[in-house]
Amino acid sequence: MANSITSTLKRLKPWMLPIAIMLGMIFHNVAGKLTFLSPYLIFLMLFITFCRINPREIKITRLSPALLSIQILGSLAAYYILRSYDVAVAQGMMICILCPTATAAPVITGMLGGSVPRLVTYSLVSNLAVALLCPFILPEVSGHEMGVGEMAESFRHIASSIIPLIILPLVVAMVFRRVAPKIHQMVSTHQSVGFYMWAVSLLIVVGSAVSFVMSEPWERVPEMIVLALGAGVACALQFFAGRRIGGLCGDKIAGAQGLGQKNTILAIWIALTYLDPISSVAPAAYIAWQNTFNSIQIYLHERAMRNA
Repeated sequence: MANSITSTLKRLKPWMLPIAIMLGMIFHNVAGKLTFLSPYLIFLMLFITFCRINPREIKITRLSPALLSIQILGSLAAYYILRSYDVAVAQGMMICILCPTATAAPVITGMLGGSVPRLVTYSLVSNLAVALLCPFILPEVSGHEMGVGEMAESFRHIASSIIPLIILPLVVAMVFRRVAPKIHQMVSTHQSVGFYMWAVSLLIVVGSAVSFVMSEPWERVPEMIVLALGAGVACALQFFAGRRIGGLCGDKIAGAQGLGQKNTILAIWIALTYLDPISSVAPAAYIAWQNTFNSIQIYLHERAMRNA
C-alpha cells in the first residue's frame, strides 16, 4: 500500500504545481480563508530545506550584488519607461521587479539541483535591501510623500513579515544539527515533503489572489489584462536574466530562482498600501506565471533524472 502511494506521488509530482494552481482558482473562496496557514507552511518548508545545508556555506558571492543590481535598477527603469503610458501599469511592473526573492525559493532551487546556500544568501540580501530601500523608492513612484513615521512603519512591516521567516527556520535547523543529529539527518533525507507543502501553500496563495482580482471593479478589466500580461513578460525576463547572470557566477538555477521567484504576497501588500491598488493585479498574476515556470522546470528536471 505504502509503495503504491509513493509510486502515485512520484508520477504526480511534475503536475502538482499546475494542479494546485487550478484547485486554487476553482476553490478560491475556501482557499482564501486558509491564508493564516501560509507562514507556518513556509517555515516548515524552509526548515526541511535548511537541514540539507551547512551554515558555513552561507556567504555572499558575486551572484548577490549582480542580481540585486538588476532587481533595483530594473524596477526603476520599468517604472520610468512605462509611466507615460499608464502610471498604474508602470507601478505594477516596477513592483514585480523590485519585489524580493520568495522565502520559499530555496525549496524549488533544491529540487532543481541548484545551490541552496547561494539562494538563501541572496534571499536574505534581497529582502533586507527591499526593506531598506522601499521607504525611499515608494514616495517617488506613488507621488505620496512619506513622513519619518510612515517610513519607519513601512520598514518595520516589511522586515517583520520577511526576516523571521528566513532566519528562524535556519536557526532551528542549526540547533537540530547540534542537539538532535538523528532527527536532523532524517529530515535532510526527506526533502520531497517540502515540495508537497509548497503545493498546498501555492493552492492557498492562488486562491487568495483570485479572490482579490475578482473583487476589483470590472470597468478596469482592460487595464488588469495589460497588468497580467505585463507580469508574464516581467517574469520571463527575470528568469532569463537570472539564469544568464547565474551562469556567469557559477549557478544558473540559483540565479534564475533568485531573480525570478518573488515574494508576491509582500508585493501585493505594498501595491495596496502605497500605490494605485489596481497595480496589485500584476503581482497577483505573477503568482500564476512564476509557478508555471517552476512547474515546467520541475517537469523537465524530473524527466531528465528519469532518463539519466
